[in-house]
Parts: sequence; C-alpha cells; structure tokens
Amino acid sequence: KHGHGIPHRVQTRCPLPLISMDQTTLIINRVLPIFLLIGIGYWIRRSSFLPEQTIDDLRKIVVNLALPSVLLISFLGIELQPAYLLIFVTLFLVNVLLLILGRWLRVRLNIPHPYFPFLITGFEYGMLGVSLFGSAYGLENLGYIAVIDLGHELFIWFVFLAFLLVRRDGLNRPGQLIGAFFRSPVIIGILAGLILNLLGLRAWLYESAVTGGIMATLDFLSKLTIPSMLIIIGYSIRFDTSAVRAAGTVIGVRLALMLPVIALLTAVLIRDLLNLDRGFEAALFTLLILPPPFIVPLYMPTDQPDERRYVNNVLMLHTVVSLAIFAVYFVINPTL
Repeated sequence: KHGHGIPHRVQTRCPLPLISMDQTTLIINRVLPIFLLIGIGYWIRRSSFLPEQTIDDLRKIVVNLALPSVLLISFLGIELQPAYLLIFVTLFLVNVLLLILGRWLRVRLNIPHPYFPFLITGFEYGMLGVSLFGSAYGLENLGYIAVIDLGHELFIWFVFLAFLLVRRDGLNRPGQLIGAFFRSPVIIGILAGLILNLLGLRAWLYESAVTGGIMATLDFLSKLTIPSMLIIIGYSIRFDTSAVRAAGTVIGVRLALMLPVIALLTAVLIRDLLNLDRGFEAALFTLLILPPPFIVPLYMPTDQPDERRYVNNVLMLHTVVSLAIFAVYFVINPTL
C-alpha cells in the first residue's frame, strides 16, 4: 500500500463472493449509524430540541474547523502519484461539460428555472461526501475521495462560483474569485496538507514537540466531522410536496447522466488507464452520486423566493436519494 491506506495498484479481480454473516454485520454496523445520526438531526428539528441558531453554530464549527482538519490530515497522508493528475483534469472537465450540458438542456426542455444548470453540475463533497465515505469506509481511507475530489474543488471555486456570482449580481472580477478561493477553510486545509506533504514534513509534524500536539488537536477536531455533519443534514431535511415533481426531474436527469459516466470512468480511467484499486472506484461512485453543492442557495438573490424554494427542494430530495443509492452500493461493496 502507498500512503495513508491508499494502495496504488489493483489486486487481481475475482467475482464478488456471497455476503457472509460477518459481512452482513459489518454492513449493518457501518450503515446504521449514518441513518441514526441523520434521524437524530431530523428529530432535533421536529421536536424543537435545539433552536436553528444552535445548528447554524455547529455548522460553523464543522465547516471552519473540523472539515479543514480532516482534509489537511488526509492530504498530508497521501503518497502523491503522477497518475492523480489525470484524475484531477478529468473530474474538472466532467464538471465543466455538465455545466454546459445543463445550460443546453434548460433551453431544450424549456425549463423555466434559471438555476437549473447549477443543479446539473457539481457535487456536495464537503458536507455529504466526506461523511458518507468516511463513516462507511473509515476516516483513514478518506484519501481516496480526497484525490478524486481535487479537480472538482477547483471547478467549484473558479468556474461554478464565478457563474453563480454573475447570475446573482453580474460580478465577473477574478480578484473576487481568487479571494474567495483562498479564504475558504476547506481550500486552506487541502492546500496546507498538500504543501506539507510535498515538503516531506509528515513524520516531523507528528513526532516533534508542539507540532505533535497541534496534529493531535487536528485529529481530535477531525473526529467531530462525521457525526456533526450527519446531524446537520438530518436537521436540514425538509420537503415541499408540491415541488417534488420539479425536483424529481433534476434528480432523474442527473442520475441518467452520472451513472453511465461513473461506469465509463471506472472502466477506462480507474481500471484500464491508471490500474488503480477498488478504493478509487468507491470514491468515484460516492462523489458522482452526490447532490448539487449546498452553496447554491447562499449565492442566490433574496428576492426570488420561488426559485430558492425550488433549489432547496432539489438539494434535500437529492440528498435522500443519494443516501439510499450509497447504502445499496455499500451493501454490494462493504470493503475496499
């Protein structure tokens, strides 16, 4: 194995065995906490156990402290390979093409919602991808999905966000985008992990006085990520039944596009070209079944309540669908 639990070469492939009792127990024990924590979050909102402000404060802790910590640790532990550059470029281009296709489909299908193209591309890696993959396959294996996500992150902060800002208030200043990129705690965590990794400082950081304590603190913070995220997701789930049909159209289009893309990239990119192992296959599948980025409503005009309701319904309904698809995938692929 290379790096922090990331084997670079695929093992000899063989037909999947029948699921044993031990595997069944593993599946139940890994999947059940995901749904229980989401259920706790949903119960907290329904029972008014905690006010919404408290959940918003918890979200700040996760986004600004816990998630950057887990990403820094993940990228610090990866043994970087030249092959990862092709993954980076491919995922970036896939997202660009999806944005273009979304704009074309909106015209072709005569869809009245101006934010439809933003719901066809991009994936909610931070709040959902990390928690699903990490809770099912272990935080020590987050390096797989971190590598898969890197090109996607560049797309989100330099292409997706740029078009969101243009849509909202006509801004098209590169300085604003660069500033948003480098102020993002998620990006800071990723860049810090990559730079420290390239400098070969991993062992020194963990073994030296003071820096070892800092790394231990980051490790403690990273442990908050998964349970906190899943509770927040559960708390956020709301449904407007009158808008389910419109939301279902977006979800149907995304899945119709992404499932063949997943199959193609798995066969051609992960297996044939790069000969990477099953961990990358699971990471690719997890990322590409996720809902659109949760940041879309944050960059929408406040004077479009109907459009905001439409976007929120797509995000919430797609989250539920993604959870169900991931659960089925994990039952079939319980180990990496």
